[in-house]
Amino acid sequence: MKKALCLVLAVVVALGCLAGCGASSSKDSDTIKIGYLGPLTGGVAQYGIAVQNGVKLYVEQINAAGGINGKQVELVSYDEEGDATKAVTGYNSLMDSGIVALVGDVTTGPTLAVVPEAFADGTPMITASATAIAVTYNEDSDSVYTNMFRSCFIDSFQGVTMAKFAKEVVGASTAAVLYDNGDTYSTGVYEYFEKTAAEIGLEIVDVESYATGSTDFSGQLTNIAAKNPDVLFLPIYYNDVALVASQAVDAGLSATMLGVDGWSSVMDAVTDPALVEGAYYCSGYSVEDTSELVQTFLKDYAAKYNNEVPNMFAAQAYDATWLLCNAIAVAEASGAKYGSDEYKQAVVDAMAATDFSFVTGHISFDAHNDPQKTAAIISISGGAESFWGSY
Repeated sequence: MKKALCLVLAVVVALGCLAGCGASSSKDSDTIKIGYLGPLTGGVAQYGIAVQNGVKLYVEQINAAGGINGKQVELVSYDEEGDATKAVTGYNSLMDSGIVALVGDVTTGPTLAVVPEAFADGTPMITASATAIAVTYNEDSDSVYTNMFRSCFIDSFQGVTMAKFAKEVVGASTAAVLYDNGDTYSTGVYEYFEKTAAEIGLEIVDVESYATGSTDFSGQLTNIAAKNPDVLFLPIYYNDVALVASQAVDAGLSATMLGVDGWSSVMDAVTDPALVEGAYYCSGYSVEDTSELVQTFLKDYAAKYNNEVPNMFAAQAYDATWLLCNAIAVAEASGAKYGSDEYKQAVVDAMAATDFSFVTGHISFDAHNDPQKTAAIISISGGAESFWGSY
């Protein structure tokens, strides 16, 4: 097996030996079922497919190396089409199929719909891409969804990071914002950008918004252009970025565009790379990172998916599955009955104790089950994306 997987597999084998020598581990199941929940069709399918690809790759690798505690991992997937109601239906369907843990959901809205259900069941759950604070923390009750984790950074981190980047690196004095007011992710990132800007002396000269699904941003961009900001912050998804970038030219807007991890795949969406020339966005990782873990992952992913280059969502999904399987190995070694409340709690406890280096960086969790990581800043120059550095 590849070097990136060896340490994990050594841990799994060791834990399996402990289980065999001591307590009677879960012998009532020949396989370990984990679920994948996300959009494989619909408007945000590109994210869901990338996440599923990362999950599948890791499952395939660990199975090829003997599985967990000698058991093969069985992946059960459900396409929720990017819809919150269907996500809840999908979660229940996956639970009925016998899963003991879940990777998903993918986007914030469906994830928020599923989290309370999984919390009530005690189901270990990890998302590779849902970034809203509320995914792991219920502000109304001031309580943490203790079963819920993520391998991606959170909305507040992105808003804070890009405000500071605008001021400290780009050298901006003024900024404007255009966000999707119907999207929890977009709204959350904008709010933290605005808050941080006020704290560091970055003047926000205009804030514009639009309804989810809009395609005409000319009015908002005309208003922004009239204020002549140094930077335009776009905490939105790549498909909207492509439309905004095209219409910004007609509006006469020359501000440096700044974005967030939803920009991943933006170069596939724009009609002309020059439209986003000079832009920066934060991401979970970069393919230009020379670390052995990243480079091994890239080779393995290309070999499985016809030389495709994995985006951030695929990498974070690979890490999420790796992290989850590490935790399941601990539960298997505990002697708890497979699928029992004790078993699921053992998985949750092991996830919370994670302190390990993955493809997208070293991950440990804070009191809200949010990972402590740095961001990779991606710059767009000469019609191509490049790794600016960690920030």
